[in-house]
Amino acid sequence: MRTTITDLTAIPPDRPVLIAGPTASGKSALALRIAATGGGVVVNADALQVFDGWRILTARPSPEEEATAPHRLYGHVPFDAPYSAGHWLRDVAPILNGPDRPIIVGGTGLNFKALTEGLADIPATRAAIRSMADTLPLDRLVAELDPRSASRIDLRNRARVQRAWEVLRQTGQGIADWQDATPPPLLPVSQAVPIVMEAPKDWLNDRIERRFDMMLANGALDEAKAMLPHWNASYLSSKAIGAPELIAHLSGQMTLDQAREAAIISSRQYAKRQRTWFRARMAGWQVFPILSTG
Repeated sequence: MRTTITDLTAIPPDRPVLIAGPTASGKSALALRIAATGGGVVVNADALQVFDGWRILTARPSPEEEATAPHRLYGHVPFDAPYSAGHWLRDVAPILNGPDRPIIVGGTGLNFKALTEGLADIPATRAAIRSMADTLPLDRLVAELDPRSASRIDLRNRARVQRAWEVLRQTGQGIADWQDATPPPLLPVSQAVPIVMEAPKDWLNDRIERRFDMMLANGALDEAKAMLPHWNASYLSSKAIGAPELIAHLSGQMTLDQAREAAIISSRQYAKRQRTWFRARMAGWQVFPILSTG
């Protein structure tokens, strides 16, 4: 059974804090409360808040919130640039060794996994190899995997099989070998205060709807208009929930009401996937009772 944390003053001021939780659960507000109580720098662990261009739709802290405590890794990546958990891990490393206690907050489970468990330094595969793999049937890809990698992969999952095939083809080394060479984690959970926010479904669904309406009221549509000339659905930043929907509205493909409804549904579905991840991967983390935050 998970333990619960309610007394923020009990968190040692020199101990790093990890805050994970589904979208719209109040993670950033909790991070600011902890910073106000014991000091520290708020560090972004969200895969989309790293990009510029979508400040409102990705719910990045406001300038007023950023003025209350130091913030790092927010909006520092161009919207058209690639960015992965490996990029984030390299960016966060010097902050961990800085003068201020890090309060790392976000909803991207893979970033927390990389931080606390280590990340295999598997090279990206070349476009030519990916194109070749795209043309091959699944059974051919499976047949050409090395036995150790094949034993670890869901062989019905084409994306995973294809990734393993591409790595083997490019490097001559199975993806299992790359995984086994994973370096030690930068910040083991045992050296931090790990907190996960578990939101009741109905409470969170209502909050998601109200927050998207607030985004619209605060200029999300104007933000989308500014991004429209640069829109490319293949950019990672374009996965910001609400971005495809508002771009579709501005392009005449749906009404604003339809875009709003679609974005809210997408956000709720994303929150469900996050809750599933956190339950499976963060069973030992402390729970912060969300409803006590008001």
